[in-house]
Amino acid sequence: MRLIPAALAALAAFLSLDFLSAHRAEPDPTRRRKDGNLGDGEAGQKKKQPHIIFILIDDQGFNDIGYHNPTIKTPTLDKLAAEGVILENYYVQPICTPSRSQLMTGRYQIHTGLQHSIIRPSQPSCLPSNMDTLPERLREAGYSTHMVGKWHLGFYRKTCLPTRKGFDTFFGSLTGSVDYYSYGSCDGAASCGYDLHDNESVAWGHEGKYSTTLFTQRARRILESHEPTERPLFLLLSLQAVHTPLQPPKSYIYPYRDMANVARRKYAAMVSTVDEAVRNVTYALRKHGYYKNSVIIYSTDNGAQPLIGGSNWPLRGRKGTYWEGGVRGVAFVHSPLLKRRRRVSKALLHITDWFPTLVGLGGGDISQSRGLDGFDVWPAISEGAESPRQEILHNINPLHRRPLLGSMEASGPRSSVWDTSVQAAIRVGDWKLLTGDPGHGDWVPVQVLPTLLGHWWNLERSVPSQDESSVPPKTVWLFNITADPYERQDLADQRPDVVQQLLARLAYYNQTAVPVYFPPNDPRADPKRHAGAWVPWADEEEEEGNHPGADKKERSGKRKRRKKKKKNCRLCKLKSFFLKLNTGMMSNRI
Repeated sequence: MRLIPAALAALAAFLSLDFLSAHRAEPDPTRRRKDGNLGDGEAGQKKKQPHIIFILIDDQGFNDIGYHNPTIKTPTLDKLAAEGVILENYYVQPICTPSRSQLMTGRYQIHTGLQHSIIRPSQPSCLPSNMDTLPERLREAGYSTHMVGKWHLGFYRKTCLPTRKGFDTFFGSLTGSVDYYSYGSCDGAASCGYDLHDNESVAWGHEGKYSTTLFTQRARRILESHEPTERPLFLLLSLQAVHTPLQPPKSYIYPYRDMANVARRKYAAMVSTVDEAVRNVTYALRKHGYYKNSVIIYSTDNGAQPLIGGSNWPLRGRKGTYWEGGVRGVAFVHSPLLKRRRRVSKALLHITDWFPTLVGLGGGDISQSRGLDGFDVWPAISEGAESPRQEILHNINPLHRRPLLGSMEASGPRSSVWDTSVQAAIRVGDWKLLTGDPGHGDWVPVQVLPTLLGHWWNLERSVPSQDESSVPPKTVWLFNITADPYERQDLADQRPDVVQQLLARLAYYNQTAVPVYFPPNDPRADPKRHAGAWVPWADEEEEEGNHPGADKKERSGKRKRRKKKKKNCRLCKLKSFFLKLNTGMMSNRI
């Protein structure tokens, strides 16, 4: 994107404004944090490392939890949240893969090449190989690391699997949407296969067992087999619920029998299965001696799909959009280690913040984690301190541009700094700016009618009239999110000064972005070629392609290492043997 000289001068002026500053405060290496933990540069004895339980829910909307909406029966979640800290200014990404990648790496998706869409089952893509992950840093700090549930971060090579990204064990699905009973997953109508894995092997024979129950049972077995006094534990319980297909057990539907809308009734029942799963996990934490030294984090991965059961009301938009309904997430932290409990936090937080926060909480070292976009927000959560985060880049997706009609120019404030047809969104202080096509931005109330009046896609978006079709498409929106969290009053025309300042921030971030990596599907992924299951299909000796996360030096180094491996094949086989032995022992223990 070209910048003219005048725009460069303006950019420098905009970036110097104090109230829009996003400079990270440099930590004092000799300072002791208020919570008693040592700063990075201070010598001394580390405090006892807490057990970290991260519960990630799929597609749970802002209005889909009891403390926001009493018609949803979540007594366990409500109690844990009330006794902990409810995060009411917490943001995720609008769809699955971007949120999960940012949780795992602590980096915005513009820095991982995953700016566009999700990773589909047949795509040869995954997390960049040269980026460290949250479980890797925690394992270096002495943690036993385990993941149960949905991965959805690519698996075309074995090096993409959870057990190669820092987890000691993994039990769950690799793709994004799986049947709750059969564990079938499809990438289009023609490519369907079984998707349940135990470590790096297909876990056949679990058909008929409800996935939320199965994943909870595995989590409890991990807690039962681990000795909490000997080694700290990190457990990522990434439930498939409440993502479609809507398949709750019948017994959970009964309490919602008065809901006329069938999809809403089933969706609510699935939220109740999540509540029961969390109750069983917290019971196991208490029973096996973890609870008093534990931190429980509960988070959705994105907003819900209105008219398919979920609800983000009264927020605007849905999953897949950059309106608040797509990115403002349900979340809370529950822990006996919190300094100030039983409160609601309005601190600005983002899913990238969990990486430095949890690594710091676990006594790990993030000095080797280059280019983190997250902040350590534990003082803000635990003590009510001011959040170090002042802005959030929701995303910049250069592959998604607002289509214009012929030669028609877009309406709204013009800018020489930023192409406003590009889909992008940013939050700076109280202000939020959206450009391009943010997604369908209607306000969808909770569905109460027994059936829909028409196809949900048409109901959920604003269809322009014949007269409106000749109007230039709008490409810039500006909201004061603090004063107007429901995004009903667009201030782009009234505050062109703020628009230009935020466009300059987008231009700044775009200069740091890596190219989008969104390769075409690989026919070799078809489960028909792999005994009917989704498994890694690419040879480990293949290049990583043009993934921006693997730079030229990295790829060159890999080629040299492969040549060296061929010369030292005996050592290679020995390492492989011990890796399989260690994985097998860990799996048998669980």
